[in-house]
Amino acid sequence: MVSVRRYLHQHPELSFEEKETPAMIAAFYRELGVEVKTSVGGNGVTALIKGGKPGKRIALRADFDALPIQDEKDVPYKSTVPNKMHACGHDGHTSTLLHLAKALHAIREDLPGEYVMIHQHAEEYAPGGAKPMIEDGCLEGVDAVFGTHLWATEPTGKIQYRTGPIMAAADRFEIKIQGAGGHGAQPHKTKDALVTGAQLVTALQQVVSRKVNPIDSAVVTVGSFVADNAFNVIADSAKLIGTARTFNPEVRDLVEKEIGRITQGICLAADCTFDYTYFRGYPAVVNHVAETDYLVEQARHISDVKEIEEAEAQMGGEDFAYYLEHKPGTFFFTGARAPHVEKPYPHHHPKFDFDEKAMLIAAKTLGAAALNFHN
Repeated sequence: MVSVRRYLHQHPELSFEEKETPAMIAAFYRELGVEVKTSVGGNGVTALIKGGKPGKRIALRADFDALPIQDEKDVPYKSTVPNKMHACGHDGHTSTLLHLAKALHAIREDLPGEYVMIHQHAEEYAPGGAKPMIEDGCLEGVDAVFGTHLWATEPTGKIQYRTGPIMAAADRFEIKIQGAGGHGAQPHKTKDALVTGAQLVTALQQVVSRKVNPIDSAVVTVGSFVADNAFNVIADSAKLIGTARTFNPEVRDLVEKEIGRITQGICLAADCTFDYTYFRGYPAVVNHVAETDYLVEQARHISDVKEIEEAEAQMGGEDFAYYLEHKPGTFFFTGARAPHVEKPYPHHHPKFDFDEKAMLIAAKTLGAAALNFHN
């Protein structure tokens, strides 16, 4: 597991650009003699392990794309590709599932049912890889689906679960403001797009604080604000890019509407025009009750699992949501913070890393969920 994970860490590929990674995954299965499909929904790979006894078909999923981040760790397995790294643990997810599959294949004659290994591309960037893989048949005949995320901010040995929503819908918006630029000494002859954008950033804070019911959760964040000019030039145009995170579909609709309404009002007052686009990303990850309870019970019997905890809902997004819209299942977090690390670097950080021992715990937990689902 460690060897394969480190190889993947050294050779990251971004969402929708994956070529060598799916080829390596397919080669791994072919060497085992396992039935494998490539180019599933794009760059995805699926493998099917057939047990020797009748039973259900269980799907297990791992993602394998990296992020456009420069690896700043001082480790032997540091990324060899400039400005690309596995900063979220997908290399670990992939190695975990490959070696769980190898273990299952070794005892296949004694196993009931079938096991679909879903190796998914492009989790990090919407529209993502899950949806096209599902449309290409990766869940055909599946009775339940399970997945995990190595969670480097929680200690190794902890399993976190949650019934119902566990991760948020992740949307993106862009607002382009068009004013009339001019000399910085003559503001009365301009329509200042920068000032209009600054007012909009402040006004958008009202969406959550004054429009969303405090009982519900939502986030509206402007992550990029560009109005680049010389020091003595009033901006002709400005562009804002941000993200919105919600759990409730009605709140999601409200947030989209309110961002547009506030943008219209601010730009009208400034006599500027605008273009507002709201991109719907992944829906919320909503775990099924029975499968989540079942997963917790399976985790209780794994000796390496020292703690099982109901997690707080996370505002991060995950396109595992699509699998759960089609099939019963659950998505859980596997703690991956090394014992000697007090303040781990967060996911998507240039120095992100995780405790590789957590991969074995993830494999055992997923394996138990798959094997015992037939009982």
